[in-house]
Amino acid sequence: MSIILSDPYGWLDKALARIHRANWHRSVQTIHSRPGPAVVLKQQNVLNFASNDYLGLAADHRLAVAAIAAIQEFGTGSTGSRLLSGDRPLHRQLELAIADLKQTEDALVFSSGYLANLGTVAALVGARDLILSDQYNHSSLRSGATLSQATVINYAHSDMADLATKLEQHRDRYQRCLILSDSVFSMDGDLCPLPQILAIAEQFSCMVLIDEAHATGVLGPTGAGSVEHFGCTGPVIQVGTLSKALGSLGGYVAGSSTLIDFLRNRAPSWIYTTALSPADTAAALAAIAIVQAEPWLRSQLWHNVSYLKQQLSRLFDTFNSAGAVPKLLPSNSPIICLQMPSTDAVLQAGCDLQQAGIFVAAVRPPTVPTSRIRLSVMANHTAIDCQQLVTALTSLCS
Repeated sequence: MSIILSDPYGWLDKALARIHRANWHRSVQTIHSRPGPAVVLKQQNVLNFASNDYLGLAADHRLAVAAIAAIQEFGTGSTGSRLLSGDRPLHRQLELAIADLKQTEDALVFSSGYLANLGTVAALVGARDLILSDQYNHSSLRSGATLSQATVINYAHSDMADLATKLEQHRDRYQRCLILSDSVFSMDGDLCPLPQILAIAEQFSCMVLIDEAHATGVLGPTGAGSVEHFGCTGPVIQVGTLSKALGSLGGYVAGSSTLIDFLRNRAPSWIYTTALSPADTAAALAAIAIVQAEPWLRSQLWHNVSYLKQQLSRLFDTFNSAGAVPKLLPSNSPIICLQMPSTDAVLQAGCDLQQAGIFVAAVRPPTVPTSRIRLSVMANHTAIDCQQLVTALTSLCS
C-alpha cells in the first residue's frame, strides 16, 4: 500500500533546499534601461558583457519604428495560431526574408527558437528512429529529441570519430536518423565541424539539423550563419532564433520547400501556438534588412572580438604561467568563456566584477559541465569598454 502525503506540495521546499546546497539556485537580474553595451542593473551603471545582442540591434530605432508601425496597423497580438486566425502578411514577408538570407527555398517562423527546435525535431523523427546529438547541445535540441520518442545517443562534443563509430554501431537498426548540433555552442563559443558532419551524414543516410541561434547575423560574408561561413552546400535544416543578433523575438526553420510544407502540417509547436506578435515580426524584418545592408556592423563586431581576445590572451598567459585561474577557453565566436575552478569561485567572480561595473554571466552546472564566466561581445562595445573589462579581470586575478 502506498503512503499518501498530507501535503502533496511539501516536497518542493526540500527540492529547493537541495538546489541551494548545490549552489545551483538561480534568480533574475533586472535591467532598468534600454539594451546596449552599457545598462542599468540594480541602480548601478555597468558595462554589459552578458548580452546576446551581438550587433546592438535590440535598441536600434529602426526596429522600434517598424514595431510601432506594425502595432498601429495590426494591433499588439496575433490572437490565434497561424492556421486559424493568427496569420498576417508580415509573417510571410519575414519567412521569405529569412529564406533569402539563408539562401534556402523557404522558411517557417515560430514564436520562439525553443519552440522551433521542439516542433521540428518531434516532427522529423519518431519511436522507430535514431537521433545522434552532440553532448553539449542546447536544452531545446535535447528536449525536442526527448519529445520525439526516438532513440537518442549522444556523441562526444564535436568528436567526428565518435559520431561515425556510433553510427556504424547503431544506424542500420533504425528507419530514419537525425544528427543534431548547435553551430555555435552558446556556453563555449566554439563551432561545430559542420562540413565533416555533413560528410558523415551523407555516408550514413542521415538528416542534419543545425541550430544557428548564435551564428545568424554573426557568421558568414552576409551574416547568414555557419552554413555560409563554411561554404556548405547540400541538404541541411537550419533552425535559429530572432532574439539574439536580430534583436527581436521568435524562431525559424529554413530549408527546402518540401520540409517547410511538412512542418506546417506536422510541427505541434507551430500548429498549436499563437503566432508571433506583429511588433516582433516587423522588428525582425527590419533587423534582417539591416544585416544585409550594413556589413560594417559584423566587421566592427569581429574587430572587437579580436581585440578583446588579444588582450585576454596576454592577461591569462601571464596568470596561467603562475598556475593561477581562470582559464581562457577556445572560441571562434563573440562568446568568450573563462573557466573557473568551482561554483563558489564563479559566483564570487560574478559579484566582484559587477561591483567593478562589469555585468557578465556566471554560469554553473548543470547548465555547463564546468563553472565559467561567459563574456559576449557586441558590435557597439568600444576599445575603452574592453580595456575596462580586462582591468577588472586583472584585479580579480591579482
